[in-house]
Amino acid sequence: MLERGRRFSPLLRPRVRSNLAGIDTSVHPPLDSWDGLIDWEALQGWIADADVPGSGAVVAAELLAGGTQNNLVLMTRADGTRMVLRRPPRHPRPTSDETMRRESRVLAALRGTDVPHPAFYDGCGDPSVLGVCFYVMEPIDGFNPGTGLVEPYLSDDSWQRSLGLSMVDAIASLARVDHEAVGLTDFGKADGWIERQVGRWRSQLDGYASFEGWDGGGLPHVDRVGDWLEANRPTDFTPRVIHGDFHHANVLARYDRPELAAMVDWELSTIGDPRLDLGWLLAAWRDEADPPRPNVDIARGMGGLTRRDLVDRWADRTGLAVEDVDWWFALACYKLGIILEGSHARALAGRMPVEIGTMLHHQARWLLTMAGRIIGVA
Repeated sequence: MLERGRRFSPLLRPRVRSNLAGIDTSVHPPLDSWDGLIDWEALQGWIADADVPGSGAVVAAELLAGGTQNNLVLMTRADGTRMVLRRPPRHPRPTSDETMRRESRVLAALRGTDVPHPAFYDGCGDPSVLGVCFYVMEPIDGFNPGTGLVEPYLSDDSWQRSLGLSMVDAIASLARVDHEAVGLTDFGKADGWIERQVGRWRSQLDGYASFEGWDGGGLPHVDRVGDWLEANRPTDFTPRVIHGDFHHANVLARYDRPELAAMVDWELSTIGDPRLDLGWLLAAWRDEADPPRPNVDIARGMGGLTRRDLVDRWADRTGLAVEDVDWWFALACYKLGIILEGSHARALAGRMPVEIGTMLHHQARWLLTMAGRIIGVA
């Protein structure tokens, strides 16, 4: 693992110079651009001036798997130093550049905290370099438990249990960060945040009608869940930095010990109530009484931990109230289901692979079914 993050440099100035000079193509073969995803001549110039580790040009690159929304490229410089570039998808959404700027900002702000995260190195908030905004961060030596467990996790329940508790501890550590002290006071609109939740996501669901071929999604109980959430809204609010999309596929686990290595994919991070991160984890978990869940290949209960175990652990680590945890669990299912349905709508319109859109549509239906159970209508 590379050294921890360097200083946060301005994101809004483009830095492009020179070209691919200095690369011996007889030793290092030409870099794959993945059909224009990366303009290496422009990026090499930017890296030469950027506040990133190592020296020399990028001589090797690998497109990493795992993300359905953004792209990750593992890059190796001439001196062997490695780093990861994150950029929006091939067909960027209208908010993709702002998302990259926000991810850069929150990762830079978390430097020095005990929140497990990739160290931020540098970023470019001007799309003139690659056509989109992007940033460069620390590579993490770990695996994604959302795609399956490896040994000894696979056969050792105690490793699974420790990893599950480490996931809870990660969002608890984030909940303890003073967002004002780390410079994120204006990272989100705290006033009226709870009151906006249901209307915000219902409006997003309605907006999918603009995608050709999408007929409403048929998400079960979506109106009744929204009505219940509005009628039972908590009266207390604790503003903190929240990850916004915390589950097994958005973390990396260590190989050498049963522990979380990093929380990744910070595109939904904002200022909100940290109990939503807890609810998100509960939505990703599995208890024995749950209905069958499609496209889930691993036992997400991990080591026999129940949702109640997770709630108790989080409450103990944060000191925050959890009496309304069912509301946060239901909100997480509602919000995540609507977000995933957006991928289905884009797939129907030919803007992402159909198989991914169909898979996420089945997940969205399961989440709204689960929300129905929480509020007693399913």
